[in-house]
Amino acid sequence: MAKLRVVTKDVGISARKVRLVVDAVRGKGVSEALNILEFLPTSSAKAVAKTIKSAVANAENNLQLSPSNLRISSITADSGHTLKRFHPKSRGRISPILKRSSHITVVLEEG
Repeated sequence: MAKLRVVTKDVGISARKVRLVVDAVRGKGVSEALNILEFLPTSSAKAVAKTIKSAVANAENNLQLSPSNLRISSITADSGHTLKRFHPKSRGRISPILKRSSHITVVLEEG
C-alpha cells in the first residue's frame, strides 16, 4: 500500500481556522473531500483543496496510482511563522498585531 505525503507551507491563514476545515475531510475519499471543500464558504477550504489536488497529481504522475482509489489517511494543520506588527494607540502606546500562518500536511493512501 503506497502512501504519499504533501506539505503546503506558510499559508497565510491561522492554523486554528484551517483545522476547522481539515477536520471535515479527514478519513474521506479524495473525490468526496474535494466535493465537501467546494461548498465550504471559507478561504481556508481553497488552500486545503489545493493541497489535496497537488497530492493527487503527485500520486498520479509519480507513483502511477489511480485517483479514484485514493483516500486521505491523515491531514493536519500546524502553526507556521507569525509576523509581528504593531498598531499605534493613544498616549504613545502600541498594541501588537499577530499575523499567523500555517502548514497543511496531507497523507494519501491507496484503498
